[in-house]
Amino acid sequence: MKVATLSVPPGYRPAQGWDESLAWVPRSIYTIPVEATEDQVAVILAASNGYTVRARDAADGRVRWTSAALQPLTPVEAGEGGLGGGDARTEIPGLETVAINGSDHFVAWTHGIRDKDELHEGTEVLRLSVYPADAQGEAVKPLREIDVPLSAAPGAISLHGGRDGELLVGWGAEALYPSSTAAVDMASGKVTVHKAPDRLLPQCTEQGSCSGSRVVDVVGGTPLVTSGGGGFGLPGRWSSNDVRPRGLPETSGMWGSLNGVVHSTTNGRVLAAWHPDPQAEGAAAHPTWSVHDIRTGQLLASMRCDYTVPSSDHGSRDTEAVTSINDRFLFAGPVTFDLERKKGLCTAGDGNRKTVLVASVDNRGTAYGVVEETAETESPTLVQLDLTTPTGTPEPLEPGTKAPVVGDLKGHGVFITRDANEALLISLRRRS
Repeated sequence: MKVATLSVPPGYRPAQGWDESLAWVPRSIYTIPVEATEDQVAVILAASNGYTVRARDAADGRVRWTSAALQPLTPVEAGEGGLGGGDARTEIPGLETVAINGSDHFVAWTHGIRDKDELHEGTEVLRLSVYPADAQGEAVKPLREIDVPLSAAPGAISLHGGRDGELLVGWGAEALYPSSTAAVDMASGKVTVHKAPDRLLPQCTEQGSCSGSRVVDVVGGTPLVTSGGGGFGLPGRWSSNDVRPRGLPETSGMWGSLNGVVHSTTNGRVLAAWHPDPQAEGAAAHPTWSVHDIRTGQLLASMRCDYTVPSSDHGSRDTEAVTSINDRFLFAGPVTFDLERKKGLCTAGDGNRKTVLVASVDNRGTAYGVVEETAETESPTLVQLDLTTPTGTPEPLEPGTKAPVVGDLKGHGVFITRDANEALLISLRRRS
């Protein structure tokens, strides 16, 4: 089968693989309706009676199953719902993955108003439709549908977690971690709203100065909280002050707030940032970045990197932590870690060297990133790195080369581009 012409890095074969074209997806959107497990790629298709989910085998593109049409909801228009949204982008359904009792599942989500008609205002919800990844056949129905009541403008919704059958839904602002959240048990359908995150951590009840705290993940029903007054932890289990990397001050800032803030979480890992000792000089004056086990807080790796520590009382982030398919490598912007070697690599600029933002990493440590100052231009400078070396040995790639969004999925890289007709194109290309 002939595939689309792509300019891919040297580690991939441009003519071997398969494509999925989504002509229905608008040019300007909040989310891309694509998700993957270790051996499948699922997309959302537009149908005459709504939307459907289709899953393909990552290795050969064979269709494994297609869902029945998702139950339609009345769309939330710009200006409705809570704060957030209001730009020219279009809100469309999205996909997430979640592991339930050790088995992979795809979750299709739609935002809208249910039961609205001429006599009823209806109820605004985020609807989660759960499908087993190992389903087969046509018109597959969801195992369950879960409605999460919320109030959010288009685009002002986020979803996190999913590793242990729990999904964290956030809403009310277009941020990685909005202030309003609910934990959803995907096995039972139970929805738990976090009504007062400022009161969840001990230091907040003791100090009374934690305005802006946020729930950023959930583990076994317990929320992971990053405090608006500094510090973070899993209430009743562990606190950031107990897992702080050696040599860092307990407090920071003119108000003496607890040191440490969660940057983001992924696959059971917490990426945290810490302020240095105010008396430190040279490289020691740079922030420290660390990775922790979400269940225990155990420190897995740390390093200094001159990348700005996010505000403890705000949910926006410039980047988000992601892991390679085999969980060995974790990255967020210029911060990367090899968790097997317990080593970090910082690709932030140093006055001469330019900042490289890592976009994807394969299971062997080959990473692809973009020079930050070119990231928003029509011709970004793409860079290839080797995360198993002390410096990453960055090498610029040919102009026009596309970076994979997933580096290694069943021996393929996953590329997302637009074709000549502006259709969204999902392309898998075989590794060399």
